[in-house]
Amino acid sequence: MRKIVLALALVSLSAASALAQQSPGGRLGTGLPVPRYVSLKTDRVNLREGPSKDHRTAWVFQRAGLPVEIIAEYETWRRIRDSEGTEGWVLHSLLSGRRTALVMPWAKNQQPPISLLDRAEEKGGVVAHLQPGVITNIKGCDGKWCRVTIVMDGARDVDGYIQQEKLWGVYPNETVE
Repeated sequence: MRKIVLALALVSLSAASALAQQSPGGRLGTGLPVPRYVSLKTDRVNLREGPSKDHRTAWVFQRAGLPVEIIAEYETWRRIRDSEGTEGWVLHSLLSGRRTALVMPWAKNQQPPISLLDRAEEKGGVVAHLQPGVITNIKGCDGKWCRVTIVMDGARDVDGYIQQEKLWGVYPNETVE
């Protein structure tokens, strides 16, 4: 019995030591801020119930460039959340630091198209009309407006500005360079 108690105490000390070695301020593993936004690198990403390939696949994402939020890190695994709140673990190599965002995914079909403007002001000229759920590439954000690019028909890029509050994939008042 004494050996079991001693073994449990050593395991507890080991876990406490590992926690103490983590960086303060919400930074784990990579030293990058958690939470943070990234995007999916490939068209097929398995979302797992836990941080290993031994865990069951709960969901399969099928869209490269989809923005996701890293909410935890464990070794080479990242716990992510999508715009609908689905959470799970993915291997870090399936994620990209490229910033993308979804146009008002919460609105779905309840919203008229959102205007992409030629300058960062409400009276800007309309460059394109975007449906909720469209993926944009973030070029930069000043905390109120984001400059984004959308690939149209796989051929040409459309560049313009959208209010930051209409995007999922950037934090309120976040500056992106």
